[in-house]
Amino acid sequence: MTKHRIYSMTFASVYPMYVAKAEKKGRTQAEVDEAIRWLTGYTAKGLEAHIKKKTTFEGFFDTAPKLNAARDQITGIICGVRIEQIEDPLMKNIRYLDKLIDEIAKGRPMEKVLRKQTA
Repeated sequence: MTKHRIYSMTFASVYPMYVAKAEKKGRTQAEVDEAIRWLTGYTAKGLEAHIKKKTTFEGFFDTAPKLNAARDQITGIICGVRIEQIEDPLMKNIRYLDKLIDEIAKGRPMEKVLRKQTA
C-alpha cells in the first residue's frame, strides 16, 4: 500500500498555513503553538526545531514526546471524513491537528479546544 503524500510533506510547509488561518480569524500564533504542543507534547523549542529542520509529518508525529491521551475526545468531520472512522494512526493524528486548528479559527475558547475539564 502506498503512503499518503501528506506523510512526506514537511510540517514547516503547512505550519504557516495553520497560523494564517487562525490569524485571519483574529486568533494568534501562540494559540496555534499551544494547541500543537498540547497534542504532541513538544516544548516550544522542540516545535521550533522541527520547523527549522523541515521534518516530515511522519517524522513529526513519530518523534512526538507524548501524544495527548485526551486527543480521542477530538471528534467530528475534517476534509469530509469523520475523524473517529480513520484507522491509520498517523492520518488520525494529522486530522486531529487539522481539527484543532479549525476550532481555533472558528473562535472556540482555548479551554474547549484543549479539552480541559471544568470542575
